[in-house]
Amino acid sequence: MPGLPIFGTVSAAVPYTDGGQVKDRVSQIMKYGFPGLDNVRSYDDFVLSYDRRNRVPNWVFEHITKEHIMKNDAVDRSKCDFTPDESIHPFFRSQNSDYKGSGFDRGHMAAAGNHRLAQKHVEQTFFLTNMAPQVGEGFNRHAWNRLEKHVRKLTKVYDNVYCCTGPLYLPRKESDGKMYIKYQVIGANTVAVPTHFYKVVVGEASDGSLDMEAYVMPNQKIPDETPVSSYMVAPETIEKAAGLLFFDKIHRSKLNRINGKKV
Repeated sequence: MPGLPIFGTVSAAVPYTDGGQVKDRVSQIMKYGFPGLDNVRSYDDFVLSYDRRNRVPNWVFEHITKEHIMKNDAVDRSKCDFTPDESIHPFFRSQNSDYKGSGFDRGHMAAAGNHRLAQKHVEQTFFLTNMAPQVGEGFNRHAWNRLEKHVRKLTKVYDNVYCCTGPLYLPRKESDGKMYIKYQVIGANTVAVPTHFYKVVVGEASDGSLDMEAYVMPNQKIPDETPVSSYMVAPETIEKAAGLLFFDKIHRSKLNRINGKKV
């Protein structure tokens, strides 16, 4: 259970009610620890930390099961609109106008397809706090979508799937031989365009055993034939790059497999 001091610092998009459903769901989603506590927002079915400087999330956490991804006739994604989150101070909000004409998609971090229990749940994934600029053709609509589908398929193997997603800004050597972290910004609110995106996933089997998978994908067009598995990386490399600790309540020795290999 997350300790009470956490909630003392949370400015929640969904009001935090002591002993209420929101608290219970947050506790469930964040069962294995918070990667960080910066500007945390709790929605009905996912939790995120918002990067006010870059106007994108730091991380977004989801807990999904078979029930969460089942087809539900009461849920219609086409009725959802991308919406600024008014719980964010106007200085730090991203707007739809920032993305318009930028050439980038509003890329979901918590995937809409992971939240089919209720219309309200899927609508909340369309808050701009859950978005980051992604290359559309060949990435958001293709390679990244394949990774999201892979995570959903894990619910066939595991009773519970915990997924943390977010942006990275990775260094690159320039022509002068020096390393730089360089990224584009878009719109009047200078929304950062991440160089890469990560997903760190833990599957919890019915016997309580835990497996972890970790992925980093470059924010660029990726050939269709590239398998998702080719983007697997050691989880520590993401932690070092993001400045976050994922699933810190699970000692790595307690994991059965990392990226398919026995620990």
